[in-house]
Amino acid sequence: MTAPSTALPAHPPRARRAVTDALTMTRRGLLHTRRAPGVLAVGLVFPVMMLVVFVYFLGGGMAVDGGGDYRDFLVPGLLTLTMVFGLEATMVEITSDLNKGILDRFRAMPIAPSAVLVGRSLLDMAHSAVSLCVMVGAGLAIGWRWHGTPVEALAAVGLLLWLRLAMLWAGIWLGLVAGRAEMVQAVQILVWPVAFLSNAFTSPDTMPGWLGAVAEWNPISATAAAVRELFGNPGWSAGGSPAADHPVVLALAWPVALLALCVPLALRRYAALRR
Repeated sequence: MTAPSTALPAHPPRARRAVTDALTMTRRGLLHTRRAPGVLAVGLVFPVMMLVVFVYFLGGGMAVDGGGDYRDFLVPGLLTLTMVFGLEATMVEITSDLNKGILDRFRAMPIAPSAVLVGRSLLDMAHSAVSLCVMVGAGLAIGWRWHGTPVEALAAVGLLLWLRLAMLWAGIWLGLVAGRAEMVQAVQILVWPVAFLSNAFTSPDTMPGWLGAVAEWNPISATAAAVRELFGNPGWSAGGSPAADHPVVLALAWPVALLALCVPLALRRYAALRR
């Protein structure tokens, strides 16, 4: 008679376990969102309010190179800024879990070390996709239209989410470094000058020379200019610099550089918390 096997069940491959654990963390975040939908609602309303303010209160005094419609120029810029704003919510959630000891519980569980951060990023990307859909709908409601092909429009949406993913990992790393919600409030102030020092609202040519150069090479400017180009919307005339002449290339390259920097830093910082 054959003796019963006493071999332990094989563990799933590490990559599959990491994916499964990350999806579990994402599901946890979605359940929290269902219990507190007001936070998501505020994040959806704020960019729409900015769109209304700039179109109906300030748009009458703005002109676009070549005489294009300012709404067609503005909406891609605000879609880009929507992908930048709201990072503080993720940063606060990270620091809150850290200070409440929730991350300590996760570290004591047999889950992939990267699952918490990857799950958080997936949750934020889901929120960002919803926010982007709301903003596109609001833009269409006020008269904005894209004039490119459907493939180009999808490529523009892809670039927007690509920027969001990069900014998100920068926010995750900064949240882990800050360690406290109070410090996050100080860090998030830096988002505003970085966001507005771009071509989202005005041409870098109207700024002082050194400031205009910084604005031209801003990752936000690259994505905004690339999205305008793909949507077939008007933009500021190219100034002859590589940043102005090749926005799509920069819109792809900047997030790659940010992810290459911030993902290892965030994972290393999280690993350091385990010691």
